[in-house]
Amino acid sequence: MLSKEKTMEAIEIMYDMFPEAACELTHKSPFQLLIAVILSAQATDVSVNKATPALFAAYPTPEALAVAPIEDIIQKIKTIGLYRNKAKNIKACAAQLLDQFNGKVPETREELVSLPGVGRKTANVVMGDAFGEPAIAVDTHVERVSKRLRICKLDANVMEVEQTLMRKIPKELWVKTHHTMIFFGRYHCLARNPKCDICPLLYMCQEGKTRMNAK
Repeated sequence: MLSKEKTMEAIEIMYDMFPEAACELTHKSPFQLLIAVILSAQATDVSVNKATPALFAAYPTPEALAVAPIEDIIQKIKTIGLYRNKAKNIKACAAQLLDQFNGKVPETREELVSLPGVGRKTANVVMGDAFGEPAIAVDTHVERVSKRLRICKLDANVMEVEQTLMRKIPKELWVKTHHTMIFFGRYHCLARNPKCDICPLLYMCQEGKTRMNAK
């Protein structure tokens, strides 16, 4: 596995490649970000961003979403995968925000994961992007990049990937690194066709070297 020093060397190169890396989910408030992240599970940010303008125009607050007819919510998000279950979750989430948190999105992980449709990854995204709290959300891109570069063990589960990254990366860089690794995985180190031939990290990526030698 890469040492802390080599890990940060790789991360710094990713910073240079994607200096503008940031959350790509369109939102104007912590509530809208929370709903967008819930909707993004097993779906692309692009598909979520196409659906949320109409959703947020109709239901811009927890109060509005909590009382919205479920079929109306479904109609607005039906282009997103798992839309029926997600419609139930975001409606229930809005209701719980009102019942337990005075309509405010909570700032702690423990409180966030108590909400319907919210797991650790979603909570970490909201903590980092809505409230500036240090957190690393491990999505498919972060996990793939971490394992390809051997930042973590190949058989590590999501929690182990997160813990390894937290050990090797300074806390104040967690949110920035999370977004940068997503961009690197989304636009460069793709799942099926990674751009190994033009990758500045090829020299430290054994999987990339193997892939190139096989061509």
